[in-house]
Amino acid sequence: MTTIRFANRMDALLKGTDTLLIVGSQAVLKQGERFDQLPEELMRLAVDLATDLAPGDMGTAAGTLTGTSPRKLALGMLPDTLSRHNSPTRSLGIQQVVAQSQTGKKGNAAILLYLDDASHYPAAAAAIARCLPLFSEKSSASPKATLKILALGPDDEPIPATKAVQTRVEMVRLVASWVDMPPSDCNPAYIQKAVWALLKGIPGVTKTAIVGDKLLTAGLGGIHGVGRTAPEAPRLLVLNYKPTGRAKGSLVALVGKGVTYDTGGLSLKVGGSMVNMKTDMGGAAAVFGAFLELVQTGCKRPVSALLCLAENSIGPNSYRPDDILKMHSGKSVEINNTDAEGRLLLGDGVSYAARKLKAAVILDAATLTGAQLVATGKAHAAVVTNEESLETGLIQAGKLSGELVHPLPFAPELYKKEFASQVADMKNSVADRMNAQSSCAAQFVYNHLDGQKVAWGHVDLAGPASIKGRATGFGVGLLAETVRAL
Repeated sequence: MTTIRFANRMDALLKGTDTLLIVGSQAVLKQGERFDQLPEELMRLAVDLATDLAPGDMGTAAGTLTGTSPRKLALGMLPDTLSRHNSPTRSLGIQQVVAQSQTGKKGNAAILLYLDDASHYPAAAAAIARCLPLFSEKSSASPKATLKILALGPDDEPIPATKAVQTRVEMVRLVASWVDMPPSDCNPAYIQKAVWALLKGIPGVTKTAIVGDKLLTAGLGGIHGVGRTAPEAPRLLVLNYKPTGRAKGSLVALVGKGVTYDTGGLSLKVGGSMVNMKTDMGGAAAVFGAFLELVQTGCKRPVSALLCLAENSIGPNSYRPDDILKMHSGKSVEINNTDAEGRLLLGDGVSYAARKLKAAVILDAATLTGAQLVATGKAHAAVVTNEESLETGLIQAGKLSGELVHPLPFAPELYKKEFASQVADMKNSVADRMNAQSSCAAQFVYNHLDGQKVAWGHVDLAGPASIKGRATGFGVGLLAETVRAL
């Protein structure tokens, strides 16, 4: 496991370092004078590497042995130009060159970042953190490693690693480790225990758990139905934060889908499509990470986090196709697909946030649809909102955090009909799978806000929640930056 630390000076960065990776745009690295702070031998080698390197579309890394200390020097060169749907932080490129160079995997390593703006530091640091996941159960344990990070601005002065930078790194790695864990270990009870421990003693935070059959008493039939047959009872964790002093703004609620494993239920997933369904809790993980980041960095706005936790298992008490569940909204839902379970959790969660907590703004996050990957890809999450200003805010927060999003249509008049039922208020899965599946899934969630005056934003992060079999912690920065900007 790699420990990540931050340096505030060049000499502190280089002290005891075996490997140094320098990351910057092509324009920066081609300017040899930007390496003036390095020892002369390293400066010469860096200039030579930069001369022969081309960044390509996303960034390229190359290295050499130095014959001095540090023993190895590498350059990660990023392209100067970015499309308008990319992030100016170049976080995806940083992630690529760090992974390509394998920096931080062993020994004592360091990364020197040349950033265009100090505001890019949290996104850049998080991109590095994603290359160094915490969880592993390999029998041959990886040797302990240390990585130090120093960021320099356009004036070549160090950019301070603020509490926001350090917390972003911690939260991204923490929640990604939960998603990476096997579902036999990371179940609803485990998450509750971990959350309770992490929140212990934090001023202004209160927490409540509604567990098992108590969900029915509270009207949360969706969460209960999905998880009622699993070994660990389903639950709703409600976390509330009130800042010290006078709060600024109305309550924002973050709602996360936390299906710790998704078999598909009685609508069983087939072939290899069940593999890696431990990642179906990525939304709840992101919500908790964002909540804890906001709390630890002194957010002035009241914030709540609702973690909707269940395992979609098969057993004698499984919810069935043709069952009708009563949701917190008071709406009845005829089940026509038990593998459309996440929206049942979110429907209860957003309704509870609006009706019980009286939130003015609700943001939900979920690995909700495979169709999201078709619609917006593996790098961009999809967003659906009922307010254009909130859509704009999510896009801007995505660019700032390096966790990109792209909007999908919000059009209830076009999508509500997909859930028509003869015996209930709605079905839980669409009639026509070729009619904007991801927007329709979001529409189902929004149906449970009927009659509530609330600004609502939905983030489907099925694609960017994991890459090459490892969780990314995607959503932590996106949600935290969105709340800060409200």
